[in-house]
Amino acid sequence: MPDFYSLKVAGLESLTPNSVAISFEIPDNLKTTFTYKAGQYITLKKALDGEEVRRAYSISSAPSSGGLTVGIKKVPNGTFSTYANGALQVGDYLEVMPPEGRFTFDAEHEVQTIAAFAAGSGITPIVSIAKTVLKSNNTNRFVLIYGNRTPEETMYRSTLLNLQKEYFDRFFIVWSYSQSNEANCLFGRIDNATVNLVLKNRFKNFDFDAFYLCGPEQMIDTVSNALKKNGIAADRISFELFTASAKENDTIPMLDGQTALKVVLDDEEHHIQIDQKAFVLDGVLKNDIDAPYSCQGGVCSSCIARVTEGKAEMVKNQILTDSEVEEGLILTCQAQPLTPVLHIDYDDV
Repeated sequence: MPDFYSLKVAGLESLTPNSVAISFEIPDNLKTTFTYKAGQYITLKKALDGEEVRRAYSISSAPSSGGLTVGIKKVPNGTFSTYANGALQVGDYLEVMPPEGRFTFDAEHEVQTIAAFAAGSGITPIVSIAKTVLKSNNTNRFVLIYGNRTPEETMYRSTLLNLQKEYFDRFFIVWSYSQSNEANCLFGRIDNATVNLVLKNRFKNFDFDAFYLCGPEQMIDTVSNALKKNGIAADRISFELFTASAKENDTIPMLDGQTALKVVLDDEEHHIQIDQKAFVLDGVLKNDIDAPYSCQGGVCSSCIARVTEGKAEMVKNQILTDSEVEEGLILTCQAQPLTPVLHIDYDDV
C-alpha cells in the first residue's frame, strides 16, 4: 500500500474568497513516486485538534508541468478545508499519499474532441484534463460547461480564461451561473437543456470522443442521463463525485453478530473480529490496522480491497464497475459483512 510522504508547501494561491490552490515541492528522489495522470487525486493527512484528518483533493496541475497542485474549497464546518484556507502557510509540511484515482485522461496520438461538465470545485481535475488534452495534440479540441453561483465564486476562472486565450480555436467554455445574470452566459444550474444546447446547437458539428463529469451527484445523474438519451454510450462517459448524497434506502440486509475477518495488507495477515453492523473499514481501523482510506464516503477509491472468501455488500458504490464488483472488489468504507467469515486483500487490487 502507498505510504504518506512529508511534502513542503511551495505555494498558496487564492482562487476565490473561499478557495485556495496549494502547490507542493517534490524532492528529486520522489519525482517518480508522485508521477500522475491528468484527473487523479492525492490524499492529504494532518493532525488537527488532536485528531488525524485525511482528505482527498484532485490535482489541478498538468502532468507535463512537473508540478503538483490541488484546489481546496472551504466548506461549512470543514475541518481540513478551513485549515487549508486559513492557517496553512508556505513552508509548512503536509503528509501526502501518492496520486491515485480512475477519473483520468490518457493522451493518445489520435485527434480527440473532449467535453466536460463541471460544477463548483468539480472543476479541479477538469483543469488538469483540459490542459493535457490541449497540449498533447495540437488539433485536439475541448469543450467545457462550467456551473457556479457567481463569477466571483468560480474556481480557476483566470486559469481557464488564459487557456481560452492560448487555445482560442480549440478550447471553448460555456459559463453557467445560478445566482448571477452575466452577458453571454447561461443562467441557472446545469440541466437537460444545457446538455441539449451543447449537443444539438452550439457544438452540433462536433463528434465528441469522451465526456468527463465532475460535481455533485445530482448534476452528474442529470447530465449522464441526458447524454444517454442523446445516444451517447455509457463507456464514453466518465464521472467523479466530490460529494455523495445520502439516500433513504442506503441499507442492506445484515447479520446481527460478529464476523471473523482476515485482512491482507502489505503482505501481512491480520485476524480480527468485527461487528457485522459496522463497515469493514471502520472495523479494520478500530483494530489499529493502517489500511488505506481517504474520504470514507464512497467518493474516492483509496480503500478498495478484494474479497477472497465470504461476502460483503456495499451500501453505496459510485466507483467500481459491475465487472469489478463481480470480480470481488469492494469499497471497504461502504461494505458490510454478510457472512460469519470474511477475507479481504488490500494488496490484490
